[in-house]
Amino acid sequence: MIWAEILLFNFHIIINLNTNKMKTLQFNSITNFKLKTMKTCSMYALLAIAMVGCSDDDTPVVINEEEVITTVILTLTPESGDQVVLTTQDLDGDGPDEPVTIITGSFNENTQYQGAVRFLNETETPAEEITNEVIEEADEHQVFYTVSNGLNITTTYQDEDSNGNPLGVSIILETGAVSEGNLTVTLRHEPVKPNDGLDSAGGETDITTTFDVTIE
Repeated sequence: MIWAEILLFNFHIIINLNTNKMKTLQFNSITNFKLKTMKTCSMYALLAIAMVGCSDDDTPVVINEEEVITTVILTLTPESGDQVVLTTQDLDGDGPDEPVTIITGSFNENTQYQGAVRFLNETETPAEEITNEVIEEADEHQVFYTVSNGLNITTTYQDEDSNGNPLGVSIILETGAVSEGNLTVTLRHEPVKPNDGLDSAGGETDITTTFDVTIE
């Protein structure tokens, strides 16, 4: 207590003897305290913003991955006569191997066929039926059938999405007179609907394949 009192006494003496200086020191101390407080608050504010920014950036983004489609099978069944099946298979995707295309059966002239297309992922065992997803997400898909000049074939959609726009998993294909040419099947993801055909549809191509067709 004696030392405390002496120190306290000396402290008061210093204050009394150096009033102006102490005032300056006190002012500087307060100023320094304010500056330090402001700096500290600023640091905390910046840290809070950074944490919010990091939190937003670290939020997982859900991405719908594109389905792998290796195989397209278009089955065409006439009212009478032999069924025609058009198949393309590309098991290595973007690899060096060319797709294998097979046409079973023959197209007869002036004949109506009920058509159904399937999309498969045969890299899976058993093969994954992508057609189901196309149907479930009909608003986001459309199958297009493109006929080259000179080939006497017309196609008509037999199914639609929830908005009344065509889907194309089910079609009617009609042949005309004897001719030959190309029939291209294209599955588009998120096309513009309605549209005037493949050229105006936009979207992304999930798969496209072309068949050399002969009407006998």
